[in-house]
Amino acid sequence: MSIPDYQTLMLPLLRLAADGEKRVADVADRIADEFKLSPEEREALLPSGRQRVLNNRIHWAKFYMSKASLISSPGRGRFVATDEGRKLLTSGPDQINVALLMKYPSFRDFHKSEREASSESEEVVFDSKVTKAATITPEEQIEAAYQAVRSALRADLLDRIGQNNPSFFEQLIVDLLVAMGYGGSRKNAASQLGQSGDGGVDGVINEDRLGLDRVYVQAKRYTNGSAVGRPEVQAFVGSLVGLGATKGVFVTTSTFSNHAREFVRHLSQRVILLDGQSLADLMIEHGVGVRTSRAIEFKRLDEDFFSEDD
Repeated sequence: MSIPDYQTLMLPLLRLAADGEKRVADVADRIADEFKLSPEEREALLPSGRQRVLNNRIHWAKFYMSKASLISSPGRGRFVATDEGRKLLTSGPDQINVALLMKYPSFRDFHKSEREASSESEEVVFDSKVTKAATITPEEQIEAAYQAVRSALRADLLDRIGQNNPSFFEQLIVDLLVAMGYGGSRKNAASQLGQSGDGGVDGVINEDRLGLDRVYVQAKRYTNGSAVGRPEVQAFVGSLVGLGATKGVFVTTSTFSNHAREFVRHLSQRVILLDGQSLADLMIEHGVGVRTSRAIEFKRLDEDFFSEDD
């Protein structure tokens, strides 16, 4: 069973709130038990890694029902069913969802302002698109949109790398390694990487600014869909052995075969295989080949500000 969406959580959450004041932490395990969630589902996090998916959906279920005056908040972090919420439960609803909440004027007012309804009519009209509200929370929608933009950016980065010559790719690796803290400076790193390396490596770069340890690098562009196989990786590892090296990074714009990945798992040398997706992610993370277009800041309610001393 998967984690239920926030609308599915509304009815069991209201039932628990009808028993008395609750906190999200109080009900999360009980709801997880009711829906027979696995340990992995109970601990699953939003892509941001900052909140559990289940807790996030409970929060939004509680929030939307509060806008319909089915739930109230008697104190910081606490919630309880209102008389209107208990009245709804006595009617024996099969489920509570946005379509049902629309019957409450306070929720319609909230929903109208949220969607900036058309001013053509003073009467609130809800079509099928509105009543079939999204089953994921607003934060999950933001996360999904962010991941979609990031995925498109990764594809654009790899496409542009493929349009440039091999020397550009080598210089890109220099810039990325320096941005990640290797090689000391761009000038020093460029003098070490990008030269035709001896023994089958493309270059070597200091792992630290003092040059106490060195990392050997192989940087190869491959066409999309052409995976780097075990023979290429094995040849690179052979070069590391010949040089007495213990660390190496094989970077490609495509992917590595399963045989290649399995091969490096059992080596005495530390060899990292960096495929195109990982390369693009590192470029985004360290600001190489990308720039900030717009920064959006999201704010949350400060419960401490509104809390009263007991």
